[in-house]
Amino acid sequence: MVQGTADQPHDNSNYALDRLRELLQAGEFGPEGRLPTERALAEMLGISRRAVRRALEVLEAEELIWRRQGSGTFIGKKPSDWTEHLGALVAGTDFMEILEVRLRIEPQLAQLAAMRAKPADIAKMHEIAARIIESSDADARELWDGALHRLIAQSAGNQLFLSIFDVINRVRQDEAWRAIRERARSGSDAVNMSFQQHRVIIDAIAAHDPVRAGEAMREHLLMLQERLIRTTSLGAIESGRLSEVG
Repeated sequence: MVQGTADQPHDNSNYALDRLRELLQAGEFGPEGRLPTERALAEMLGISRRAVRRALEVLEAEELIWRRQGSGTFIGKKPSDWTEHLGALVAGTDFMEILEVRLRIEPQLAQLAAMRAKPADIAKMHEIAARIIESSDADARELWDGALHRLIAQSAGNQLFLSIFDVINRVRQDEAWRAIRERARSGSDAVNMSFQQHRVIIDAIAAHDPVRAGEAMREHLLMLQERLIRTTSLGAIESGRLSEVG
């Protein structure tokens, strides 16, 4: 790596910017994406920290790097504060809170989808619903179930509603929440019932019947809520029995 020397001083911000661009493009800072400190970069390039700092400011403005006070400098665009806030939401939300929100949002989305869904959207809904029932494991069923509900939300044609749905969907992807949901949906009866309810929702959307579509979605989520309550209650009873035995 070429450094500045006494014979070839490169103590200016333009040189620092050019060299840092080269290093970023070459992937010289490793897969973790964290840059060395300003002092280390200055020594590496044989220039002053002031020149390095100015070059980093330009790279940050171009969203090629981002900096966090006390943590360092990282390659790429700065994550939004909302991403960090979302992590806190995941950690502090239980399944009942998620379902309370879903019960107030998703029936409205189903109603809007009944008014706005295109034939291609409805055909895709049927295809995804079939994927759910055909899946041989819980993980695949959860994946396709989430895809179906998101397609309904997307077909509603309201970007703000879709953004809210995506936040809810991100929270419900938490591992602990998924494990509870899988237990609640285990068994052929639960899978078949869910499939039938999905079909009723899709048929109502296809018939452009917003009232029926909203009510069908509400019934579907209420059934899931009931199964989740039963599952967690039984889990608590079983845990109590095990602790008594222990």
